[in-house]
Amino acid sequence: MKPFDYAAPVSLSEAVALMGAHPGARPLAGGTDLLVQLRSGRKQTGFVLDVKRIPELNQLHYDAVTGLTVGAALACYQIGASDAVHEHYPSLAEVVSWIGGTPIQGRASLGGNLCNAAPSADTIPLLIALGATLRIEGATGERRLPVEEFCLGPGQNALLPGEVLVSIHIPAPRPGQGTAYLRLIPRNEMDIAVAGAGASLTVVDGVITEARLALSSVAPRPLFVEEAGEFLRGQRPTEENFVSAAALAQAAARPISDMRGSAEYRKHLSAVMARRALSAAYRRCTHAA
Repeated sequence: MKPFDYAAPVSLSEAVALMGAHPGARPLAGGTDLLVQLRSGRKQTGFVLDVKRIPELNQLHYDAVTGLTVGAALACYQIGASDAVHEHYPSLAEVVSWIGGTPIQGRASLGGNLCNAAPSADTIPLLIALGATLRIEGATGERRLPVEEFCLGPGQNALLPGEVLVSIHIPAPRPGQGTAYLRLIPRNEMDIAVAGAGASLTVVDGVITEARLALSSVAPRPLFVEEAGEFLRGQRPTEENFVSAAALAQAAARPISDMRGSAEYRKHLSAVMARRALSAAYRRCTHAA
């Protein structure tokens, strides 16, 4: 690993100033991706900015009206240990528990998972399905961005030079809403998904009023299948309609072949996982109703 300078600011304004003063600086939350990438030479920087001490990046707040706000540097185990997350966002509590083993859980963060922008990331399709938005801070001020617009390609995100991801905001659950994320992995735990799907459905009086679907590991970035949600709105939550929506997901998928599976296999799985995720989300929204 090449040497680098290090700073650990205690305020957001200080962090933004340091990021602006050091072009090419890399924020560090848990470091579970960044340190490995620096050691291997996949990424390089002369300045690492540890953001773990900034209060705004370590918050977790739930409000029944406005929803859930999670600081970008908050460790996964803290999210998974939250009673509010378990009660109102059970699928999120489940997915954050899949990120590594116990030591990784103590360091890895939701914000770091987003900034790493891996096409196979498990949390991002669920956040897309949940309609999450991101708060980003830079020298020119604050901006908000939907999660589906944040990842631009493998390892590439929408942060501009000098910007810091501050927090993730998830809207409050709607009556009749259910969400789910499912993945296929070669082993039972601590593995990268061959394909995955996150889904959210809201069902009122037997009709789908809102639907969102996103896929992992089948495109250069986590894939928001907007056309599947558009198709499902106004439809009844039947297996036939889920199969049709899954076909739209399959058509949108642009997978590659690698050591975990061929492009053809992933293309097939994109429909399978989408249908299963929609069915799982529906089971949860009927339970909630």
